[in-house]
Amino acid sequence: MELIKPGTNIDFVSYRHGAVIASALLVTASILFLFVRGGPNYGVDFSGGTLMDIRITPAPPIAQVRVALASVKLGDVSLQEFGGTGEFLIRLPLSDTEATATGGSVSKDVHDALNAKFGKDKVDILRVESVGPRVGSDLRRKAILAVVFSTVMMGLYIWLRFELRFGIGAAVALVHDVVITVGALALFHYEFDLTIVAALLTVVGFSVNDTVIVSDRIRENMRKSRRETFASIINSSINETLSRTILTTGTAILVILALFFLGGNVIHGFAFTLLVGFVTGTYSSIFISSPIVLVMEPVRARVTRRK
Repeated sequence: MELIKPGTNIDFVSYRHGAVIASALLVTASILFLFVRGGPNYGVDFSGGTLMDIRITPAPPIAQVRVALASVKLGDVSLQEFGGTGEFLIRLPLSDTEATATGGSVSKDVHDALNAKFGKDKVDILRVESVGPRVGSDLRRKAILAVVFSTVMMGLYIWLRFELRFGIGAAVALVHDVVITVGALALFHYEFDLTIVAALLTVVGFSVNDTVIVSDRIRENMRKSRRETFASIINSSINETLSRTILTTGTAILVILALFFLGGNVIHGFAFTLLVGFVTGTYSSIFISSPIVLVMEPVRARVTRRK
């Protein structure tokens, strides 16, 4: 299947200035939005506390659930409804001592309060997770390091496999993808937990995979077309791999859309992260990574002449 006919020559390089400006605006907006919000909305995995997933039959209005929880007096309780199916997510902030020593009693207090409000056999506890603040802080630090190190290592891999300029282009593109994806998560109020970190690492791998394909074709065409300008070689390389890029990204996005709409609310954050990351990853491979390689071509040429 060839979606793009052979001989197609879209001038991607000519759009690089507008693309870079648009990307710079998106990255800046993402950073400013995170700064205004005081950072990402960390979930229980990273901030500590107790997370309870409950189901009440029949499904009551969320206001009645709030009234029942208010009687327990557990502090700043966060309540989220899952699509009107009677399933609710309750987040309870706890101190170190409470999280480790009384996490079970807290869930029992909540269960008893809901039973008193809606009936003994009407409330089911589907899941309870308790994480202390110190453990959450350690997980948060390790998650950030995992994303940073994976980005750096991917850039080094591209450098060793191709050239330094390809590695720099790949690293900048990965930072671009991660920052914009994190900004989108913050914009739509998704909680950052371990599943989101797993999705971000997947985005890094997917973006690098697309960058490797384009870079490999550029290197191959540099050997075959020595008389053409470097901008022309980049253009032809992107066009030659465009059909593969559309098919790979398109099929992946179809699966992600199925996860987002049919996988349930628990997996929404994971699917949304992949959706935004895959789109930005494909975009950055064409409009961020390759133009950076083009910009660095004069530097490489001067170094080569000196040698």
